[in-house]
Amino acid sequence: MKYLSILGSTGSIGTQTIDVVNQHPDRFIIVALVAHHNIDLLEQQILAHEPIMAGVVDESAYKALKSRYHGPTKLYCGEEALIAAATLQEATMVITAIVGAAGISSTVEAIKAGKTIGLANKETLVAGGFLITSLAKEHNVKILPIDSEHSAIFQCLEGQVKENVDKLIITASGGPLRTWTREQIQTATAADCLRHPTWSMGNKITIDSASLFNKGLEVIEAHWLFDFDFEHIDVVVHPQSIVHSMIMMKDGAILAQLGNPDMREPIQYAMTYPDRIPLAYKTLEFKELLELQFMPPRYDDFPALKLAFEVGRQGGFKPAVFNAANETAVYAFLEDKISFPQIYQTVTSVLDAMESEDDFTLDNLLAIDQWARCKASELIK
Repeated sequence: MKYLSILGSTGSIGTQTIDVVNQHPDRFIIVALVAHHNIDLLEQQILAHEPIMAGVVDESAYKALKSRYHGPTKLYCGEEALIAAATLQEATMVITAIVGAAGISSTVEAIKAGKTIGLANKETLVAGGFLITSLAKEHNVKILPIDSEHSAIFQCLEGQVKENVDKLIITASGGPLRTWTREQIQTATAADCLRHPTWSMGNKITIDSASLFNKGLEVIEAHWLFDFDFEHIDVVVHPQSIVHSMIMMKDGAILAQLGNPDMREPIQYAMTYPDRIPLAYKTLEFKELLELQFMPPRYDDFPALKLAFEVGRQGGFKPAVFNAANETAVYAFLEDKISFPQIYQTVTSVLDAMESEDDFTLDNLLAIDQWARCKASELIK
């Protein structure tokens, strides 16, 4: 039996994690749930699973839930809710499914508490890769990827000798703007960018998919998860999102992980690793017509991907600034404060404004993350 803390329980990954739990009540018990502000759904989840604790990050939403929920589950608010759920004694695994850099501190505390990490928050490794991976080694903690691409690579690498692997090949759907001309891309609206052709995801990650910032974040995350340098990580556009990622061996053989675009498969594999158990979802059928296309990314039209490789190679706090500035700019774009091209322009401007870097500590990481958000906000006004 595994005892789960789910950080981000009302989001896309969180709700699908709960669906997996509901399919296997004999294997999983939810002991903690944390949401940002969706208290209606959170309350339903609390009533259904009766966790030991639940939390709401947004203070006003917490007060609203506190005023109407009087059951046995203990309620927490703000950052305290994330830390309490991440370190809850009864929890054996923490699913980090919150969006953005908010997941860094809670992931650090979960690792220090010896919890297995189911990682869906890619920003944690992008911003704090050196810190997080060092801590995981120190505390002998497994970090199991939930992102479909990283889960695919993880599965392909199983049983392989690393020295026999030449490179990792991360697939990208290309997003909703894949077929747009350079001129059209300049005029893309939030509504255009939220029409993802194959995946159903939250707003922030869907915008990142349109700009290929998301793929850039995944490249940096793969570097830290699998300890491959950036010269041995490639990206290929695959519109059907059937091949979730691949590895190429030294002799040229390619191993791939395939499946329909359904996040429950990588979620469940992280939760049951190393076991595999049945999952009720639409599996890939080779009796049906199956067309698989692959093409190189358009780096000039989607410059965020090239920039991600550059900041990844430079290291230090640059990936954290890249992530924080992008996150701030994406939310501004969703609020119609800036245009689509200005997301990239904001990120490069914040990176250019960076000064000399301090030692790579958690406090310094959180400080520069905050600086990058403030700088991006200044540029957006």
